[in-house]
Amino acid sequence: MTKDYIHSIAVLAALGAGLCCTPARALDLDDQLVCKTDAHTFIQPLLDDQYIDPNPMRVESNSVNAFRPKRGRDLTAFGFHVYAVLGYQRDDAIFRQGSGKVEADSIYGVVVSGPSESVRVRVQQSGSEATVKQVLPFILTAIVCSAG
Repeated sequence: MTKDYIHSIAVLAALGAGLCCTPARALDLDDQLVCKTDAHTFIQPLLDDQYIDPNPMRVESNSVNAFRPKRGRDLTAFGFHVYAVLGYQRDDAIFRQGSGKVEADSIYGVVVSGPSESVRVRVQQSGSEATVKQVLPFILTAIVCSAG
């Protein structure tokens, strides 16, 4: 083997190792999902730090807004990847009003990729008062905090 060939292999290996080993830094939302705050306090920092798109990808009839995490901004909750961030607070300009009846003055949470029973176990182990609801069997689960 030539010296240039070995040098090229070494450079590629070093670059590959650097790319593979770059730590993925996801924002962990566990502490915010203990249900001791309100939707505004949960959502506003995620908007300020540009973790979520300010325009909801969906607004449910009960006014729950679903925000998509921005590309390259990873979020986790109880060890699961966050697919969407949910929230609504009455009379708060951050949130759009739905067409139906509002069920709570303040509601917030996340939808994670993971089976509901696994998510439920982790949420209970953390001591959180959040409700765990299956969205799609074996695929998506909601973790929700509500007040009023």
